[in-house]
Amino acid sequence: MGGGAHQATTATLLAWLSPAFPVGGYAYSHGLEQAVEDGDVRDEASLLVWLNDVLALGFARNDTILLHAAHRAVMAGDLAALAAANEVALAFAATKELHLETSQQGRSFLDAALAAWPTDRLSAVAPALPGEVAYPIAVGAAAAAHGLPERETAAAFLVAISQALVSAAVRLAPVGQTAGARVVAALSPLAQSIAVEAEALTLDDLSSSTFRLDLSSARHETQYTRLFRS
Repeated sequence: MGGGAHQATTATLLAWLSPAFPVGGYAYSHGLEQAVEDGDVRDEASLLVWLNDVLALGFARNDTILLHAAHRAVMAGDLAALAAANEVALAFAATKELHLETSQQGRSFLDAALAAWPTDRLSAVAPALPGEVAYPIAVGAAAAAHGLPERETAAAFLVAISQALVSAAVRLAPVGQTAGARVVAALSPLAQSIAVEAEALTLDDLSSSTFRLDLSSARHETQYTRLFRS
């Protein structure tokens, strides 16, 4: 595939945000493993409440704002703004494990996109992100470089977050696959509304009200038996 024009479509997003894309997302639960251990998440209803807050009040909303910021920076050709947004994204990770989660997936995503979906524009953007890259920054930058719209990318990204965390919950066993599918379906309208809302927001609007999740993540670092890295 050449390094010039590339016709990206919705199918591109499906490929990038698939569990098969080599970012290692299966290894992370974003504190959910500790929440199950503590009994905060124990069934379908409690999982839905937990993930609803994750999307509306926590890192998923912030990641969507950051994705939009990266997308806008690339579209404007402002590599300084892109680098600054990445610094903020990395600093916003509340714990060591959450920092690892976003930086490892972000670096892996950008490297895979450069290798498998190369374009001149993405190659020009890459030098602004030479080291650690937050996952939403990588996705937003790649989407802009391929001409994918902000809102569609953000909505797909949020649904993918929901699916990844539900998959973790299924493996942790408080819910089965059918219950997990119901949770993803219930969260999809919220994902769409957050994607729309975040279009009008900036880095000044970053905030988080999921203190219990942050505590779970910090405690997970010393959890005795673990399936996940976060």
